[in-house]
Amino acid sequence: MKVLLINGSPHKEGCTYTALNEVAGQLAKEKIETEIFHIGNKPVHGCIDCRRCFSLEKCVFDDDAANSILAKMKTADGIVVGSPVYYAAPNGALCALLDRVFYAGGKFIAGKPAAAVVSCRRGGASAAFDRLNKYFTINQMPVVTSQYWNSVHGFTPADVKKDLEGLQTMRVLGHNMAWLLRSTANSFSALQEERIMTNFVR
Repeated sequence: MKVLLINGSPHKEGCTYTALNEVAGQLAKEKIETEIFHIGNKPVHGCIDCRRCFSLEKCVFDDDAANSILAKMKTADGIVVGSPVYYAAPNGALCALLDRVFYAGGKFIAGKPAAAVVSCRRGGASAAFDRLNKYFTINQMPVVTSQYWNSVHGFTPADVKKDLEGLQTMRVLGHNMAWLLRSTANSFSALQEERIMTNFVR
């Protein structure tokens, strides 16, 4: 089994990475393979609602990290998305990528356990955490829990390493992800109904 951990910070080995690395370390102890994928700090496209992804099964824009993320999600058994907190929200570049990835690839990731991890200096963590979880809940992905909301606090990686409760929350998250992966392996089946979509008009 393998878990993909997405580092949605522009900093490759900053606070968000420190939190994700703690999750990955616990997963490794539980014999779960991991990969931490850094989205980088280059410009990214926003979704333009062209809907070409419905036929391409990937985003029409192929010059940033979106399709690489989607390809890795398709083969992963579980997914963790990590982000720094900017104005009580996830990194905008990460959200621009995730908007496209989840729109293009929702049918490939339904049923895969997922979790969000956020890192902040002081406040805004719960709002950012909630925003990321919405990607999972709209795509029938079981949300993995921990002993508290999945956040760490600190301005530097060294600060984060002093957040003992936050780091323990990451380890519990890794443990719970491993447990859920073993419990649900090959057991998910989407409800076989034709999708109903309405625009709140008759």
